[in-house]
Amino acid sequence: MSDIAYSRTEMLPEREPPASEIGVLGWIRHNLFSTWLNAILTILSLALIYYVLAGIIPWVLSPTWSGTSLADCRDILAEAGREGHFSGACWGVIHDRWLQLIFGFYPAELYWRPIAAFLLLGVALAPVLFADKMPAKLLWFSALYPFLFPWLLWGGPIWGPVMALLGFVIGYAVFAAVNNAMSTLLGLILGVLAAAIWWLFLAGAAAEMLSGILPIGLEPVESRKFGGFMLSITIGVVAIACSLPLGIVLALGRQSDLLIVKYLSVGFIEFVRGVPLITLLFVASLLLNIFMPPGTDFDIILRVLIMVTLFASAYMAEVIRGGLAALPKGQYEGADSLGLNYWQAQRLIIMPQALKISIPGIVSTFIGVFKDTTLVSIIGLMDPLGLSNNIRADSAWNGIVWELYGFIAAVFFILCFSMSRYSMYLERKLQTGHR
Repeated sequence: MSDIAYSRTEMLPEREPPASEIGVLGWIRHNLFSTWLNAILTILSLALIYYVLAGIIPWVLSPTWSGTSLADCRDILAEAGREGHFSGACWGVIHDRWLQLIFGFYPAELYWRPIAAFLLLGVALAPVLFADKMPAKLLWFSALYPFLFPWLLWGGPIWGPVMALLGFVIGYAVFAAVNNAMSTLLGLILGVLAAAIWWLFLAGAAAEMLSGILPIGLEPVESRKFGGFMLSITIGVVAIACSLPLGIVLALGRQSDLLIVKYLSVGFIEFVRGVPLITLLFVASLLLNIFMPPGTDFDIILRVLIMVTLFASAYMAEVIRGGLAALPKGQYEGADSLGLNYWQAQRLIIMPQALKISIPGIVSTFIGVFKDTTLVSIIGLMDPLGLSNNIRADSAWNGIVWELYGFIAAVFFILCFSMSRYSMYLERKLQTGHR
């Protein structure tokens, strides 16, 4: 037999990979120039990006923050040696009117109230959005914040929010008593009825009486003075917060075996989804006043909040219904086998999984609702777009377009992008794909 071996008897020493395969150079080679076609597309894309940025960046980097009018901005650009229509942006309009774009016509001496309201909004949302990183006791503040938020913005006696909160306490007390003694459904109906009676007929008189005894409150601010991003965020936050529970109720109602509940839910969802939001806003702005009793003062922002919330809840119900339909039938059967009643099964087994599946759709609906708040300018409310028209009506800033719209678009992008990133974080955290 031959003594020649056909397999290596000694291992070769480890060697570094080629420089062209690792690091930045390797990433560029594999992702941008892996083939001739990719190389050509990369070069064309870089040329297009350079062409666009070469036109935009000099326009954005304009030394006009101290400009007091469009003519003044043009003089500053001319002194800097820039001529032409697109020689530079006139950022003086943002420097001069940024407070108005944020707060609208809210009294300047009361700016601390919306600032405090939105800072506390972050505190209230923290235990909801980051439940695993925040103390659970902070949820008590989250529960009380919906009554603190309108009081800080609109002002008035403290007893109004207190009486509104007392209505929930009364409703829950009636529900708990009837639930323990008779049935859950009857307790729910009587609890809602008791709270409604309190709010409609008793809360106002009680708040007025207490205001006469202890006049504790903040200076009232009219709704017409609300505007800018403060108005958009207020409408968006309230509509988002209220549409989710309403959407859950409507989605469950649509799948209910109770015919009246089912057809009421289906009728509401289909009607609202078949009507444009702008139609509902005109109803809130014009038609409701016609059907109200003479002398009734129904706040315009409150009407808009109700309509936007109802509009968003119909879409939210369909998103959640999709999550419920995606659950295997075995989940329902498993809940029945454990002896859980309907509400226990929904709360402990069905709804957590349905909401987890529906996260992308829910966040998309939230983003759509927030962007739709700009439609309120059509009914006369001064959202950022409405304010931009007012600012451009000033002779000093007449002709400013891209700077105002660019600033508004940038703020909307930051807020919507933040919601999108949180959605992705929540999906990774909950492993939405059932991996």
